[in-house]
Formats: sequence, structure tokens, C-alpha cells
Amino acid sequence: MIKKSLTGKTILVTRTREQSGDFAAQLKKMGAEVVEFPTIEIAPPTRWKELDEAVDRLKSYDWIVFTSANGVNFFWQRLKERGKPLHLPPSLKVCAIGPATADRLKRKGVRVPYIPEEFIAESILDGFKRQRIEGKTILLARAKKARDVLPKGLKKMGAAVDVVEVYRTVRPKGGSKRMKNLLTEGKIDVITFTSSSTVNHFADLLRKEDLKNLVKGIAIACIGPVTARTVKEWGLKVRIQPKQYTIPALTRAIAEYFSPPKPIS
Repeated sequence: MIKKSLTGKTILVTRTREQSGDFAAQLKKMGAEVVEFPTIEIAPPTRWKELDEAVDRLKSYDWIVFTSANGVNFFWQRLKERGKPLHLPPSLKVCAIGPATADRLKRKGVRVPYIPEEFIAESILDGFKRQRIEGKTILLARAKKARDVLPKGLKKMGAAVDVVEVYRTVRPKGGSKRMKNLLTEGKIDVITFTSSSTVNHFADLLRKEDLKNLVKGIAIACIGPVTARTVKEWGLKVRIQPKQYTIPALTRAIAEYFSPPKPIS
């Protein structure tokens, strides 16, 4: 049983304050104490020009790809601000990178015909290979800072791709002293990262410190391989990573990590 396997454990959650609630609630159900310390904030683009132009010619696209629920939120926010219809053209096919993004779209009344098997850019590309996208026009709505794997891969398949910034991830001001104290007090058992941005901003926060020593004895948990790769680039070791790249799966993986081993029959 892993139901209360996190009793006595303290887990640091680094995702945005707006998105940490559900994750924290799931961890608390399993007995954990949760410290919410956002290392990122979500902000609108510095300029809307590219998105506005894409919205004005939305009917000319064959596909639109959303890579996060944040992208969905800001896209619809901009539609509302500009007095545009709060729905997508029926001819526009929609791809969502994962279930959370798809759920946010469904709440907007959008049908999502394509969700990749794995919730990373590489898996989106694998699926699009079967979609016959040569000659198609694709709108990629995403964060300002993101990997180029997806647009480059789609272009190689013969698609025309417009990449538009719909939001930015920024590091909250201050907090380095508090973070250092949390880590040096020895009360944190797990640090969770749910995106490369959360990792990079965590490391930036402690740039003047010896990261390896600060997190010594603390298990690092990552939502998926892209985030884990970023952790490794900072010279740190990932101990927990679920097979499915979702918050519920990450929660279960953390619980299983601390669960007593099953007796050999």
C-alpha cells in the first residue's frame, strides 16, 4: 500500500503557485508535508503582435498545437481581449501535448483529435508522421523559451510552421536566502521539478552556491525526460521519474520511492 507512504516526508514543490495546488493536495493525501516554493511565474508575452497576426488568419491554418495548459489560458485570454469569437474554426485540427492541456481545451469546448502517446515534442512528431502534414500549415502556440525540436521536425516533414509566443516563464524576485535555508536545515526529503524552467530558475536562484552539496541527501523527482535532462545538465542526479509524464504519475512515483519493498514470497 502506498496510500500514506509519504507520512513524515517533506516535499518541495517548485511549480507556479497557480498550478501547485492540485499537486500539493495529492501529496498531502499520501501523508506528506508540502513546502510550496515557486521558482517560476507565468507572464504574458512582452508583445502580442505575432499572436494577434496569427489569430487574424486562424482559418488559414490546418493545425494548431498547444504545448501546455498555460498556452491555452493565454490564447483564450487574448481572443477575449481582442473581441474575437471564443472558439476555434471548425476546420482547424488541434493537438495537445498531454492530458492536462487537452482537458483545458475541452473546457473551452474544443475537440482534441490528437494527443501524443508520450507527452514530449518527440512523440508529437512521431504521431504527425502518420498525419500526412506535407504542405499543411501549422500554428505552434507555446512559451517564449522552448526547445526547437518540434518546429524543426515539422518543417522537415514539409509543413509550414508559425511559432508564436503566448506566454513567458519568469523567475520570481528574491527567495535565494529562504531556499538555501530550507535546503541546509535538512528538512526537505524531495525536490520536485515539473519543467525545465523550474530547474533552471532553481539553479539560478542558488547560482553562487554549491548545488551538489546543497541537495545532498535530497531525492530529486522530475515529471519527465526533458526535465530530467535539464537536471543532469546542472550536474545533479534524478532519483524519481514516472513512466507517464503527468502530475498524478509523478505523485505515485514519489510514493513508491518511499514505500517499503515488497517481501519476497
